[in-house]
Amino acid sequence: MLEGLHPNRPTHIFRITTDERSARAMTDMIGEIFDPAETAVASFETEDDGPWMLEAYFAHQPDEAAIRNLLRPIVGAEADKGVFLPLEQKDWVKSSLEGLKPVRAGRIFVHGSHDREQRLPSDIAIEIEAGLAFGTGHHGTTKGCLLAFVDELKMRTPRHVLDVGTGTGILAFAAAKVLKRPVVAGDIDPEAVRVARENARLNGIGTWMRLYVGPGIRHADADRPGHFDLVFANILAKPLRMLAPALAHVASDDGTIILSGLLYRDVPGVLSAYAHQGWYLQRRYNLDGWAALVMTRGSARALPRL
Repeated sequence: MLEGLHPNRPTHIFRITTDERSARAMTDMIGEIFDPAETAVASFETEDDGPWMLEAYFAHQPDEAAIRNLLRPIVGAEADKGVFLPLEQKDWVKSSLEGLKPVRAGRIFVHGSHDREQRLPSDIAIEIEAGLAFGTGHHGTTKGCLLAFVDELKMRTPRHVLDVGTGTGILAFAAAKVLKRPVVAGDIDPEAVRVARENARLNGIGTWMRLYVGPGIRHADADRPGHFDLVFANILAKPLRMLAPALAHVASDDGTIILSGLLYRDVPGVLSAYAHQGWYLQRRYNLDGWAALVMTRGSARALPRL
């Protein structure tokens, strides 16, 4: 998923109005099947207790017949009522961000430049400008990670933080601003890292960010065995399962791993992958159909069942 934002330079959009159950099912299907670098999908309620709208953005002209056939088992003949439209080339990211409300997790306040006046003196404010990468904080996965981080701070103060799949950098920025320490953050997408670097400068924390381009922990700054006592990984279920050995390798024995990008149905498989590395669930956060998991090393019996 692209955190609720569109792929780079989208050319087409698909819209269909339906009920909540069907909208969520179609969102899950499109999000799982299509390349997240080429497609983004979201569903939302158009009015209180009213119909739901699904919107899917495509970086290239989609195969309309194939998509309708894909959705037909969920909505039947209603799939033919969905509309495909070409998109004008405009600053769609800036436009979409200006329509989003700020996000708060404890004192952490994520906002655009148009909402600066809503900051409180005690806030740890993170300003995110429009960019061509993902991760605005408005998506349930990112907010879940922020809430998990806020609760983690109530118990201890991490010293070494890694953010794998950083997107626009929100989780890394929150850690750097709260802890006032350098944070390592990487992404496989060079555009995401470019935008994260720009946003770090905007937030006055450029010197604290150790940004890298690469998959997982494949960089000297990240591949440090047992070094990180807090690891964020807000990606998707399959790469999170594949990364389990690598994240367990770089996390300290007394550290915490915060995982997200997970639909509820993905949670058991991810928990199993990390249990094989000796990591077990400590806390879980459910937001907007997405789960964020807080993992620690140790015995499953010693941890609460959620």
